Amino acid sequence: MKPILLQGHERSITQIKYNREGDLLFTVAKDPIVNVWYSVNGERLGTYMGHTGAVWCVDADWDTKHVLTGSADNSCRLWDCETGKQLALLKTNSAVRTCGFDFGGNIIMFSTDKQMGYQCFVSFFDLRDPSQIDSNEPYMKIPCNDSKITSAVWGPLGECIIAGHESGELNQYSAKSGEVLVNVKEHSRQINDIQLSRDMTMFVTASKDNTAKLFDSTTLEHQKTFRTERPVNSAALSPNYDHVVLGGGQEAMDVTTTSTRIGKFEARFFHLAFEEEFGRVKGHFGPINSVAFHPDGKSYSSGGEDGYVRIHYFDPQYFEFEFEA
Repeated sequence: MKPILLQGHERSITQIKYNREGDLLFTVAKDPIVNVWYSVNGERLGTYMGHTGAVWCVDADWDTKHVLTGSADNSCRLWDCETGKQLALLKTNSAVRTCGFDFGGNIIMFSTDKQMGYQCFVSFFDLRDPSQIDSNEPYMKIPCNDSKITSAVWGPLGECIIAGHESGELNQYSAKSGEVLVNVKEHSRQINDIQLSRDMTMFVTASKDNTAKLFDSTTLEHQKTFRTERPVNSAALSPNYDHVVLGGGQEAMDVTTTSTRIGKFEARFFHLAFEEEFGRVKGHFGPINSVAFHPDGKSYSSGGEDGYVRIHYFDPQYFEFEFEA
């Protein structure tokens, strides 16, 4: 399994995301550049230039027309995917931590950090209504008083959003009324990442408490737990196998004190049902900050603290592998 190495960032990767077909891979990092690559050969297609701070999140809509990015420069920006033109600039009072299109691609949500005296908000904009964009007035804004949102995704059918908090709590907010529909606390520390399954019935969370957990996306019922010895920064579900990949490592602050040999910066593969680890992939010189499965399940990508993105195409053995229970 020889990886394709993507070198397009000068700082550590914050998020990587495939579009729905999987022909494009979007990467953002702690530099202001938003890159898009061909996933088949790792060729860089282009960049979206305009941010002036670290970019925390990226998302593409259903038909890959638009790209959404959220940044520490206190803005959320909408781009034309094909031309790289900036279509909208939504200014906020604090850094934008998570962003996402709903299933139809018409409504966007993003959450802002609790910093500089401003509290954490989730804002909802309808892109079909230009007045909301021009006046920078979302049609709904949900305040989160207790603990700030560190990761959020749209739930099934765009009826709600699922948000993970710094405290380890998971909340389901209604996209219509903004009320909390379900609240659970299975993690003891911050939730770093949430990713849905291909059919949106389940999602996996990655947490600083050294575990990744599988939940039902409508009831938020806890299903499975995948345990490691170090913080999990990201977890992704395979679209066609019962596999989950975890990426993580020590906190970036502690990394310099160890040699790469004991750094243990592997991507780890677990069986979804048996919660057993069955494989590891080495590669990054630093913690893995984001992992993503290709929508066809034949490859996966990881972005690390070292600023590189690696696309791994699985060997034939991976597809023939039978898990011995």
